[in-house]
Amino acid sequence: MEKIKIATAQFEHRSGDKAYNLGVIEKLAYQARDQGASAIAFHECSVTGYTFARRLDREQMLDLAEFIPDGPSIRQLTAIARDTGVTLLAGLFEKDRDKNLYKAYVCVNEQGLVAKHRKLHPFINPWLKPGDSYCVFKLHGWTCGVLICYDNNIVENVRATALLGAQVLFMPHVTMCTPSPRPGAGFVDPALWHNREADPTSLRLEFDGMKGRAWLMKWLPARAYDNGIYVVFSNPIGMDDDQLKNGCSMILDPFADILAECRSFEDSLVTATLVSEKLGQSGGSRYIKARRPELYRDILGQEHQGEQKVAWMSGD
Repeated sequence: MEKIKIATAQFEHRSGDKAYNLGVIEKLAYQARDQGASAIAFHECSVTGYTFARRLDREQMLDLAEFIPDGPSIRQLTAIARDTGVTLLAGLFEKDRDKNLYKAYVCVNEQGLVAKHRKLHPFINPWLKPGDSYCVFKLHGWTCGVLICYDNNIVENVRATALLGAQVLFMPHVTMCTPSPRPGAGFVDPALWHNREADPTSLRLEFDGMKGRAWLMKWLPARAYDNGIYVVFSNPIGMDDDQLKNGCSMILDPFADILAECRSFEDSLVTATLVSEKLGQSGGSRYIKARRPELYRDILGQEHQGEQKVAWMSGD
């Protein structure tokens, strides 16, 4: 298996403005091509926008969502992939012929749709249905998987995707800078974003503290390390509806070392080269081989009453 160069991006999307968002995706795809990347990953709902959907009714969601692979956004992503020679990974709301709604993330190359993942744990809009399967696919000889945002906070999802053979896990998010019961969490004042040129220091302190990056680094490296996989994390920068997001899109190797990270306040990308040797050298690969599933198969598979409660949406 040959090495591969991957890009991950961050940008400030516009709510419901697919034409604008696809234009930024195209611009960054050309930059990824110029830097020698074979693929570029964008954040959750990077095509459609995200948090504004909490206020949409079912008909508005159906108007925003698209059929996959027959919708116009997939066709445009395919055209961008064809023009740049770069495989694109991006997110949008999906509808099917029965008017079911999903949160989707797609991989598209010059020939069209390669893979699609439906978010397993959606919550931004009550009309969204959860996906019912894991997504594993081939990308330039590498076996890849996708888990969207909250999917990654349930550790079983990451381990299951790794057990299905994923060597690279794409983690598109819209996260950080929201209230939570954990100490230090909370929104970041949008005024800091609008004043970022005059006072970048105050904004960076909020972005890098417990509201943002410091929380991310409590769990993200563990997903890569425990499973011996590369992790490609993508997140927006700037205003997402009325909430501020702090970017920090990054690529981690199977040792949980950060290979590259977006650290500006701009629409931007970073690249990293993935080499197969690290997969077998990592501790995670040894831990997976040392498992004793007979000890916990019935425990992990037992029925329970599931609950998903998101503090910033519930008012807690």
